[in-house]
Amino acid sequence: MLALATCYCNDVYREAAKMGIEVSHVDVECSAEFPAEGEPAKEITYSARITAHTSGDRIQELAAEVDRRAEIRNSVRSAIPIVLSHVEVDPI
Repeated sequence: MLALATCYCNDVYREAAKMGIEVSHVDVECSAEFPAEGEPAKEITYSARITAHTSGDRIQELAAEVDRRAEIRNSVRSAIPIVLSHVEVDPI
């Protein structure tokens, strides 16, 4: 979960720079069910709170772009569904 959260957080800053958005803060929470020792996780979800110097709509656009591009999430998602459950925007 830490790898997924860190990747998403880092990618928010990377994609924001490409989009000309100044991000001041990102929080990401990931959760999953681990059915038994040695079995893969399931029901993986994550949520984010992004504080940036732009509109709420633009932050949502950024969040969706990162959801499509995050490399670790995409690697895991190829085998196990991962859902971005919620994005809380905090425009400045």
